[in-house]
Amino acid sequence: MRSERETMAKDFTILAWMVSVALGTWFVGSGVWKIAVSGLDKFTLDIGNYQLPFIKPPLDAVAAFTVPWVEIVAGLCLAVGIWRRATLLVLAGLVAVFAICVGWAWSQGLNISCGCHGGDKPIHYWGKVAEFAGYYAALGFLWWECSRRRI
Repeated sequence: MRSERETMAKDFTILAWMVSVALGTWFVGSGVWKIAVSGLDKFTLDIGNYQLPFIKPPLDAVAAFTVPWVEIVAGLCLAVGIWRRATLLVLAGLVAVFAICVGWAWSQGLNISCGCHGGDKPIHYWGKVAEFAGYYAALGFLWWECSRRRI
């Protein structure tokens, strides 16, 4: 018979696995969408629309052609459970960069598409705040789970 503590530990493992697969799949899908559906040329234009003072051509194209691949590789690593801590740090860094870019656009009063999934709808800034909070809650939980289990 299992103790309550063992049952809780198993549940957290299952929950961590489910969060890892879901979040990893989300990032893989986001990267694939940018490459295969909306296209990297559109993503380059979306990045340019942010009017970031430190990302001018050709750096906007470099970012547009790099970010989706980082999302795909990191998402796959997270979903299959390899290089967990490094993957969590990479994804936290990506989300931080996204948050900075969205924050910049918000501070400038820009009415632009975020470029996340190829749509043309303007950013709903408070929705993005909630989205980033969700990412960090999931990433924080997974980091805690890795630390707790020393994996």
